[in-house]
Amino acid sequence: MNSSPRHTPTPDRPLAGWRVLVPRGGPWGDGVAATLRNQGATPVIAPLINFAPTNDQASLEAALSDLAAGAFDWLTVTSATTVDVLYAYRAVLPATTKVAAVGETTAAALQAAGYRVDLVPERDNSAAGMAEQMISLEPDSRRVLALRSEIAKPVLTRMLIEAGHDVRSVVAYRTVGVPVTDKIARDVTSGRINAILVTSGSVAEQVQAQFPQIPESTVIAAIGPRTAKDARRAGLAVDVIAEQQTVDSLIASVARFPLPQSADEFTP
Repeated sequence: MNSSPRHTPTPDRPLAGWRVLVPRGGPWGDGVAATLRNQGATPVIAPLINFAPTNDQASLEAALSDLAAGAFDWLTVTSATTVDVLYAYRAVLPATTKVAAVGETTAAALQAAGYRVDLVPERDNSAAGMAEQMISLEPDSRRVLALRSEIAKPVLTRMLIEAGHDVRSVVAYRTVGVPVTDKIARDVTSGRINAILVTSGSVAEQVQAQFPQIPESTVIAAIGPRTAKDARRAGLAVDVIAEQQTVDSLIASVARFPLPQSADEFTP
């Protein structure tokens, strides 16, 4: 292991010497990369997924028009990507419509785009956790617009409908895989990438598909229990799960490991 001062972890730079794969680009990826650099790591931004427009734009546009007209009591937002869609369409949220965000990351994205947030689950940052809290807050039937990705499981919609709410579930975007460069694929296979951040089930599927030979020394870090479950189902060996479903917690979970040795460190 390289023990030069530049690669020696310190309390301020616990990830000195690490090369960490960041699986999404854009503002999110840039923010994660900046946090990693501040902790001494070298971020490798390699978007594994991207987002494409829904195949049913007419339904989305009709739902957003009804939203602006005050047709819904609640809007549920389960990802930062959905916020990007709202912003791209210049969606208008009337004062009468409350907004539920699945977690702090999504809530921060909403606020950054100029939207308010009325509810974030206190304990379980998942669709089920958000549904449970909404059901406890709203004993009477409410009109809900649930925007989701094409591949999202209908957990939120099913739970709200079973509780008596009137839910319109609309696909806001599709998730598509993005091939990485040959160099990044080689760096993962050789162990030159020391850790891979897994932030969703769709990212996990791409990690497994694009990196079929990940060294055992590479740390696979999942952002939460649900993502870890999806990752294991996809065939990944998850080494650590973030204590909280936030980027800071995810990075902190990696910092608990010693820097793995990669194959090229043994090359004369």
